[in-house]
Amino acid sequence: MIVTAIPIAQTNAPIRLAADIGGTFTDVVLETPSRRHSCKVLTTPRQPELAVMEGLDRLLKTSGLEAARIELFVHGTTLATNALIERKGARTAFVTTEGFRDVLAMGFEKRFDAYDTNLEGPTELVPRPWRLTVRERIAADGTVLLELNEDDVRTVGAQMRDAHIEAVAIGFMHAWGHPAHEQRARDILAPMLGPDVSICLSSEVCPEIREYERFSTTVANAYVRPLMGSYLFRLQDSIRQKGLHCPMLLMMSGGGLTTLELAARFPIRLVESGPAGGAILAAHLARECGLDKVLAFDMGGTTAKICLINNGQPERSRRFEIGRVWKNLKGSGLPIRIPVIELVEIGAGGGSIGRVDALQRITVGPDSCGSEPGPACYGRGGELPAVTDANVVLGRIDAERFASGRMPLDATLAQQALMSHVGKALGMDAFWAAAGISEMVEENMANAARVHAIERGQDLGNFTMVAFGGAAPLHAGRLAQKLGITRVMVPAGAGVGSAIGFLRAPVAFEVVRSDLSVLLTMDPQAIESRLAAMHAEALSVVETASAGAPLEVLRVAELRYAGQGHELRVRLPPASDGPIDLSALAALVEAFEKSYEQIYGLRIPDGEVEAVTWSVTVSTLPQAVQPIALPEATRQREPLSTRPVWEPALGEPREFGLHWRFDLHSGEQIAGPALVAEDETTIVVPAGWMARLDEQGHLMMEAQS
Repeated sequence: MIVTAIPIAQTNAPIRLAADIGGTFTDVVLETPSRRHSCKVLTTPRQPELAVMEGLDRLLKTSGLEAARIELFVHGTTLATNALIERKGARTAFVTTEGFRDVLAMGFEKRFDAYDTNLEGPTELVPRPWRLTVRERIAADGTVLLELNEDDVRTVGAQMRDAHIEAVAIGFMHAWGHPAHEQRARDILAPMLGPDVSICLSSEVCPEIREYERFSTTVANAYVRPLMGSYLFRLQDSIRQKGLHCPMLLMMSGGGLTTLELAARFPIRLVESGPAGGAILAAHLARECGLDKVLAFDMGGTTAKICLINNGQPERSRRFEIGRVWKNLKGSGLPIRIPVIELVEIGAGGGSIGRVDALQRITVGPDSCGSEPGPACYGRGGELPAVTDANVVLGRIDAERFASGRMPLDATLAQQALMSHVGKALGMDAFWAAAGISEMVEENMANAARVHAIERGQDLGNFTMVAFGGAAPLHAGRLAQKLGITRVMVPAGAGVGSAIGFLRAPVAFEVVRSDLSVLLTMDPQAIESRLAAMHAEALSVVETASAGAPLEVLRVAELRYAGQGHELRVRLPPASDGPIDLSALAALVEAFEKSYEQIYGLRIPDGEVEAVTWSVTVSTLPQAVQPIALPEATRQREPLSTRPVWEPALGEPREFGLHWRFDLHSGEQIAGPALVAEDETTIVVPAGWMARLDEQGHLMMEAQS
């Protein structure tokens, strides 16, 4: 248990609680108008709500507050993600149109690695015997080519009932725009299978064209819905018994909050909720500190996440892959179409396991020892060396004072694990084995960041890194050096950064509809009517949790040249500018072609522009920020003590000054190499760097020329 209290200033702010369940630690944050209390609790994988309640109990005790005074609870979890990656979801069946049984297996019909003769793709969530078909067919224009054969539906229903299927995904051809057959199939199956069997329709989960991604998303939603629904309502019961009767909102992958009921219905929208919270925090800090270009770096116990933020807004997408199975290659995971913050995620966390491969190379991850048993130094039965073990041996983490002495680490066990599984195989001692693990995990993260930036045409040398998560401050300085970044911010409360980000997120919901047509031939009134209906649907969700807060609306069209396979997102003018007319459609075409030319370097003369998908997002306004600036250095802070620590840029140990973060004052300057320790993490200031606090307690590190 790691507990921290930090003074803050939020005039008239409500008392709010946030909880983020990670693979190793569960972070719980309680914010009052004057102070932020936080704690890290080892995650309880079998019953995740237990760690949340343990953290809540601790924070109520340290803050002296009664549970009934909490006005909002925001939650994010990796439970859905882990169930998908580990294939531990419900026993699921998939019902589809006759002739399309193997869409989930065929995928995009292309290889993600053209030269691997032993290529294996991701394992399907639904094995072939439980991919069932019925006779029906609706054309893309809505024409019924073959009526739904209801006897077929009853036949597959009996098969699923006899096999004790727990969840059903229904995906028919062209149901994205014409859902009648899916709805009728559900009406037949629901009474046959009973209330305990979850039924998901592709027309509700992902009403968009491209059947493989639509079917994959719907199956994934069905696969995790029984697990997530059970967990979320257990957690709600637990907090109600504790005396919390405030609204409970869930963080979504797209960076917005939604209600518990909607989260339980569409749990697939929660798969990246934790990383999304971190990106929201980094975007908030970017606006607060006037940083135009930010690289958000979140490293916890299991994974590292990297996100680019420009002008205070994280990049967003509607395409995502879960559980890439081969070298993080695109196409080797399960495709999901949901609103998501664009980020790269790799298996590089404090619990990531180091080993020697068949070519006598040190490798790290992607597997993690998690919280059970945890790194060897935790003394909980773990025998494999993790990144945290390496940091203990390298001197970056004080084993005796870890978590303010509440959770001391065993350096001897860390050395033994490193020696047994890395050192002996390579003929080196535990220290150099630890240095190798550290260097490899940092290079893995640097390579992922380089690729992510290059794919988006960004030069990382112009970015400021914002580092948060329990492990990120330990590695941020070295990662910045590898990427050519010269400024790193470690915010106050960095160890629980994603949970703090939950408290900065807007209440939001996005509604998406596909409608494939040549843009300039569409009826403007029909477009306006469709957008109005989508706005009303999104508004009905947001209003239930926004407490009357002002709202904003984002309308987007996904456009392409006719015949192409990929679209570009183009913002529509706000509804306040008047209804869409022919001139507005012409302006959309011009905006699309301008964007196309910027990306691809040309326009296609006389090319028809198609509208593929329309989306409407309703959200509360982003939290207002009070701009702050980094103060001038007043004096240099002398360290409390020194100790030898590995300095990777120099390739040898050096004497690092040790500082306690909460002893520092605004403007005080720290010269690297130095360690700045706090309850939830340790910040490594590399040699040749200087660090100082701003007015909000954020630590800014800068390389000296």
